[in-house]
Amino acid sequence: MSLHRWSQHVDELDAALRTGCDITVSGLARTARVDRSFLYRHRDLLARVHAAAGTPAQDGRLAAVSQVSLKTDLANALERNARLAARVRQLEKRLSGQLGERVRSESGLGAPLDVDELQRRMVMLEQELAEKNGELEEKAEELQAARAANRELTRALNQLH
Repeated sequence: MSLHRWSQHVDELDAALRTGCDITVSGLARTARVDRSFLYRHRDLLARVHAAAGTPAQDGRLAAVSQVSLKTDLANALERNARLAARVRQLEKRLSGQLGERVRSESGLGAPLDVDELQRRMVMLEQELAEKNGELEEKAEELQAARAANRELTRALNQLH
């Protein structure tokens, strides 16, 4: 390729970059009427294309959208979508519980469960059980002491006769 022809391609690429057209290798190759391989063979031109793709226009017109900003916007949108999907699942679960409770209470299929009352009753019974276990241990110790005293008295009586 002649130096004049190469220079013409560089000028066409520069003009395409200045106009803010599609700043991709394919878009610039199409605008400059060259094959994409031309840009890939000339690393200096390819570096300029990549630099221009990441840099918005600064001549007062609307900034060109860069690939980096588009990828960032996509990542943010995907993250927001995931948060919203989790919130929807949470709300659906809550709604399902409330509708189930409403249907159960309206149908009369059972007395409403008072979970707090049941938990209070359970704590009270656990305390009572602990007290009874303590009393049982005391009675067992008293029984053991009484048996030991009974053995001593029986031995003493046997030694007298």
